[in-house]
Amino acid sequence: MHVLVTGATGYVGSAVVRELIGAGHTVTGLCRSEEKAAGMKEAGAEAVYGTLNDLDTLRSAAAAADGVIHLAFTNDFSDFEGALALDLQAVQTLGAALEGSGKPFITTAHANGTAVDQAVLAMAERNIRASIVSLAPSVHGEGDKGFVPMMINIARAKGFAAYIGEGTNRWPAVHRLDAAVLYRLALESAPAGSRLLGAGDEGIPLSQIAEVIGRQLNVPAVSITSEEAAAHFGFLGAIAALDITSLYDTAQASLATRELLGWTPVQPGLIADLEEGHYFA
Repeated sequence: MHVLVTGATGYVGSAVVRELIGAGHTVTGLCRSEEKAAGMKEAGAEAVYGTLNDLDTLRSAAAAADGVIHLAFTNDFSDFEGALALDLQAVQTLGAALEGSGKPFITTAHANGTAVDQAVLAMAERNIRASIVSLAPSVHGEGDKGFVPMMINIARAKGFAAYIGEGTNRWPAVHRLDAAVLYRLALESAPAGSRLLGAGDEGIPLSQIAEVIGRQLNVPAVSITSEEAAAHFGFLGAIAALDITSLYDTAQASLATRELLGWTPVQPGLIADLEEGHYFA
């Protein structure tokens, strides 16, 4: 299958490109520049240059592909509504190019569900095999710049690794290479309208994460109150307090995804990944 991947040079996208090529697919990746495309080309993919604003480029590249994995997002949290509007426009353009073809269209769910997610699921009614992947909030591995590295930096700066209360609130996690396999399997066989969950670890207590960070940095792991969390973690405080597994049935959704696609995570879990030390180099 020849696959268009947007966000092909990103943290998850670059792993998806290599996974697709390793499984025998060919890839065209949307890139902003020749410099950005270097690693992707080294993996054996072709490049098409443009951004999510370049609708003609998106349309023609999608029409020439056998399927699309849409991973690009501006991540402009200073104008999140604008970023969502741009993403919706891109999704609608890509979908129009695939309409009536039965080809797969795979994208990543936005937090709390959005018009973008609804537009993707509605593609099933237009003979597009569309599905949405919800990734665990911690997508870990080499190059991670997400929540866990932020916690590490805070612990390093403040001299202790914090968790809130007893630290029993849980975070699901998935290794980026396992996530890449999930996107490939979704492309190859997910039924139209599928909602899929990428979680290798279904829920890790925050206290365990803090304890590993503390050991690696040689600082104590300390319980703080919910009132202290905002000052300690900054904007991360609200997220650090969540039991994310309670927002949806992680275990059931994870099992359903594994059974549907035969997805079996094989990479190290988050705690084992942290113990390897590369997060602290």
